[in-house]
Amino acid sequence: MKPLGITMGEPAGIGPELVAKLWQVRCGESLAPFVYIGAPEALQLVAPDIPTHLVANMSEAVTVFSDALPILPIKLRETIVPGVPSPKNGAAVIEAIQTATQLAIEGSIASIVTAPIHKAALYNSGFDAPGHTEYLARLCGENDDFSIMMLTAKNLRAVPVTVHIPLKDVVCSLTAGKIIHAGLVTNHDLKNRFGIKAPRIAVAGLNPHAGEAGTIGMEETTHIMPAIWALRDHGVDVSDPLPADTLFHSEARAAYDAVLCMYHDQALIPVKTLDFWGGVNVTLGLPIIRTSPDHGTALELAGKDIARTDSMLAAVKLAQKMHITTSSQSHA
Repeated sequence: MKPLGITMGEPAGIGPELVAKLWQVRCGESLAPFVYIGAPEALQLVAPDIPTHLVANMSEAVTVFSDALPILPIKLRETIVPGVPSPKNGAAVIEAIQTATQLAIEGSIASIVTAPIHKAALYNSGFDAPGHTEYLARLCGENDDFSIMMLTAKNLRAVPVTVHIPLKDVVCSLTAGKIIHAGLVTNHDLKNRFGIKAPRIAVAGLNPHAGEAGTIGMEETTHIMPAIWALRDHGVDVSDPLPADTLFHSEARAAYDAVLCMYHDQALIPVKTLDFWGGVNVTLGLPIIRTSPDHGTALELAGKDIARTDSMLAAVKLAQKMHITTSSQSHA
């Protein structure tokens, strides 16, 4: 058995507290063994009564998990103050991500669950990626835009084709090539990571009413349809552009396995409306499995023992499920 690896994220945020709380409910929630990759003091600060065990290898982490929270230690540079990120600790946050990724690539851990990072605190340590998703792609030897972000909650999986850019820049950034790449990666991972034999992918239009035959915009014709034709040529079951305002109710969701959205909020608003506390961020397209809670560092909650575990718990359970599915697919 291989453990999951959970990175500490921003040590002054709620990440370490969430990891400690998950270990406490490990039996009731049937959680597979996991190892915390981060600073021991970040855990001890928020959960001093939890038994911990420093490990040198992942088999040891599995062995001790039932009795103590295994820690693969990462050294901090400065004392933690809950709610106050320190740029001096940025290198340790990056090291935790790098360590987890390498362990996943070499097959020592089953998958990665990343606690939220505070990007502003990382910039002085050489972190210049837009976010976790792109940085993981780099660590796996790919370009930033190779990895794809999927947000999921309950029976909705939403993939934004463009992500953290101003709305005014979406049309210029939204190319047929990006839509094709997102569609191919999503289709591949729905089969191999989620076990869906014949994925059905819906496509949200960019404009109101999906352009209404060109009367409210031509992007559906000029940008999106060429990508849809190409995806169909690759054997992907993908819809024509559909009006986004009627795409996310329960009956509509039953007709597809994932939806390609044209911009950030078009994907995230329905996911967070459907399950604000339990959404999960999944990285698609890489040789490793990575999930993350769909929230930030919550600095205002750090050190107060009030952070909710819903999203982190859902991220761990999904990472477990994806590993099992991927393993069964590879042995089929």
